[in-house]
Amino acid sequence: MAEVITMPRLSDTMTEGKVAKWHKKVGDKVKEGDILAEIETDKAVQDFESEVEGTLLYVGVEEGAAAAVDSVLAIIGNEGEDISGLTGGAAAPAAASEEKKSEEQPKTEAPATESATAEVPAGVEVITMPRLSDTMTEGKVAKWHKNVGDTVKEGDLLAEIETDKAVQDFESEFNGVLLKQGVEEGGAAPVDAVLAIIGPEGTDVSAVGAPKAASQASEKPAEQKAEAKTEEKAAPAANTSSSDRIAISPLAKKMAQDKGVDINSVQGSGENGRIVKKDIENYQPSQAKPAASAPAASAAAQVAVNFVQGEDTETPNSQVRNIIAKRLAESKFSAPHYYLMVEINMDKAIEARKEINALPDTKISFNDMIIKATAIALRKHPQVNSSWAGDKIIHRGNINIGVAVAIPDGLVVPVLKNTDQMSYTQISAAVKDMASRAKNKGLKANEMEGSTFSISNLGMFGIETFTSIINQPNSAILSVGAIIEKPIVKNGQIVVGNTMKLSLACDHRVVDGATGAEFLQTLRTYLENPLTLLL
Repeated sequence: MAEVITMPRLSDTMTEGKVAKWHKKVGDKVKEGDILAEIETDKAVQDFESEVEGTLLYVGVEEGAAAAVDSVLAIIGNEGEDISGLTGGAAAPAAASEEKKSEEQPKTEAPATESATAEVPAGVEVITMPRLSDTMTEGKVAKWHKNVGDTVKEGDLLAEIETDKAVQDFESEFNGVLLKQGVEEGGAAPVDAVLAIIGPEGTDVSAVGAPKAASQASEKPAEQKAEAKTEEKAAPAANTSSSDRIAISPLAKKMAQDKGVDINSVQGSGENGRIVKKDIENYQPSQAKPAASAPAASAAAQVAVNFVQGEDTETPNSQVRNIIAKRLAESKFSAPHYYLMVEINMDKAIEARKEINALPDTKISFNDMIIKATAIALRKHPQVNSSWAGDKIIHRGNINIGVAVAIPDGLVVPVLKNTDQMSYTQISAAVKDMASRAKNKGLKANEMEGSTFSISNLGMFGIETFTSIINQPNSAILSVGAIIEKPIVKNGQIVVGNTMKLSLACDHRVVDGATGAEFLQTLRTYLENPLTLLL
């Protein structure tokens, strides 16, 4: 019997959802756990999986359209089953659905594209710029992995798309030949603009799609162009590492994230080593592949700029830089910041770290210890792990700590989910992995969402104390300085000790002064007496 699937409520404030993308078409077989569609809410784009098996008989919301929560999203049942009673006779064959989409699409594009899209040759697929994050309005092609004339298979990496949050791999869902690139490498285009055209070899697509988006890169002096060419030649060697590009199905990727499985250590059994659902289900930690030594997790410097006497130069802002500027300005001007500072004796923490690192296959940093202590302290002070929401304060049920990482384009904040439940070694491995991928622009958007508290550490640069801007929607951020050896008073005697200064920036709308001070007091106790973390 046919099952009616309704628009799910995927967040507490969601009243309607938009179908960002359908992963199944009318007539396709659907299994339990298959991704039916990507649903865009008021907060994010989320995968929506089927809970029933059968054939997709009806699509109630077209791709790109929105519908209210609990309205009909799809109907799944037996092939050929009569569902007119469930749809009021509105069920239409797949061809009609596609016809409707082709009629509606031109309305949202420029006149030049209207006539073109109406003449798409048979077998040709027009691929548009995807919406890869909830705040994305345009995307930039950081790199093309296929050139015009290349054969493309389903699952092949077409391009790297830079959004306002990260650079993400974009895979083809079709087989054929790349007939046209709608956006030049380095150029940008709005969401839903023509990105590429794939079809049979030799097909004339000159009339299909919009003209290529102009590159946003400004003209550079001859010296800078020469340097850019040199860097481009060197780049492929760095990007060919198998750890940077991992073939994995969307469902397997989601399962790995939910289970906390490092996909770098999973052996794929699919075509060309692609990781599929059963690989994640059957994964055992002992099967982990030997991991290459990760680069140091220290912060990366901003993009190097060559100084030329008497000559002004310009650097076009990346999507990441633009969104950083927007978000930090919003945070600073909307949230009433205040700052609390404390100095901590790190002698016992230094000894504890030596003992932990003496264990086999164990290597943790002071930053890992601070992250762990902070997560446990947040358990005792849930108000600091809360967010301002206009007419209410949301007390978060999970402790997800964002760790600020500097990259050439600016700053990103990858998130450690359920940090309070992680061990030192798990925190250490996760931070190294995320910091490494952040610098290679390999982080995914969902790895930088959902933080409830943030930490910024500049101690590796010798900075003793500083203050940070709160990472919204968090209500606080911890700034960590360097460990300094200096004279201290202990038991009435002046001795040499190791101290570290912490600065806590708080949103006064959520965290009162006494609450912030009590949190720092608890954190100080944990760091000055590391054994208390075990209690």
